[in-house]
Amino acid sequence: MQIKEVAERLNTTTRSIRFYEQKGLISPGKDTENDYRTFTENDILRLSTILALREIGMSVKNIKGILENPDMSIKGYLNIQRSALFEKWIEMKDMINTIDQMMEKTNSEAFSVNQIFELSRHLKNMKKLRKDWEDKWNFDSQAEGYDQNIKMAGYRFNVHQDYEKALSKIKETIELHPNDICVDIGVGTGNLGSKFLDDGVRIIGVDQSEEMLKVCQEKHPSIETRKGHFLALPLLDNQVDGVVSSYALHHIPDSEKLLALEEMTRVLKDDGQLCIVDLMFPDDNTRAEVIEPFEKQGNAEAIYAIEDEFYANQSVLVKWLTANKYKVETHQFNDILSMLYATRE
Repeated sequence: MQIKEVAERLNTTTRSIRFYEQKGLISPGKDTENDYRTFTENDILRLSTILALREIGMSVKNIKGILENPDMSIKGYLNIQRSALFEKWIEMKDMINTIDQMMEKTNSEAFSVNQIFELSRHLKNMKKLRKDWEDKWNFDSQAEGYDQNIKMAGYRFNVHQDYEKALSKIKETIELHPNDICVDIGVGTGNLGSKFLDDGVRIIGVDQSEEMLKVCQEKHPSIETRKGHFLALPLLDNQVDGVVSSYALHHIPDSEKLLALEEMTRVLKDDGQLCIVDLMFPDDNTRAEVIEPFEKQGNAEAIYAIEDEFYANQSVLVKWLTANKYKVETHQFNDILSMLYATRE
């Protein structure tokens, strides 16, 4: 297909297509006889993804980073588009909810313009948090050897102690039935989500790493993989019966953990359940008590492992869940690993 036909098909201009070609985002072939550009179906799908990402305000530089693989599959392109559209949809919902709150406050006798400014700042902050989401640890590069590395032991500080026990505990605790929908956030290579497949549960695995999703799909074709992250789940409201997550929440700062719980609550049905296993301390005092012996031993490896990531304060999470009408149970596996199980009341 030639450039004019592609422009008409995608409702864009030939000038825009040439611009993306100059920027290295697309590389159509050329006819050897007349040197005209020829676009394959994969070229067209790649271009439609670029246009969709530009539509939501993403920079050309960022798009180029996302589409680094020139041989990305059709499913990969569609996954990226779905993720981007969900982020835009969630942002629009935030805007509408903020306007509703603003209108409600104007009906109050105690109304102050400062309240409007505060809501506007909150909305701007939420938008920035989602836009600035990044993978600090480059999980794409870890995907291939992830399963082997996660089971390694013998270090002076083993963050994966009780790993299998913890995954099995989630499976025993959350009550899911055939045809229930469960989302596994930070699905990785599917070690947790796959435990529910034999029960006829539909698992949707969400991860920000395309390489992790690729490995997960190869290992467990029955898991439906979707690109996304804790602050922008690619799911509709009240869509899932269960939310599970393992060894993932500690990858986001404490300031974002409660926002992640809000997002989980958004996608859960009214009688839904969530079960999270993660690296966390019961409270800040316990954190200090655990770190102190490592400092005395000179165990820099342990201290670095804790401070490099964002181990949660469990009491803060429990307080939020309780305030938002969850019944909460906790289970401690070791000094750094805990499970939260919460059911909607």
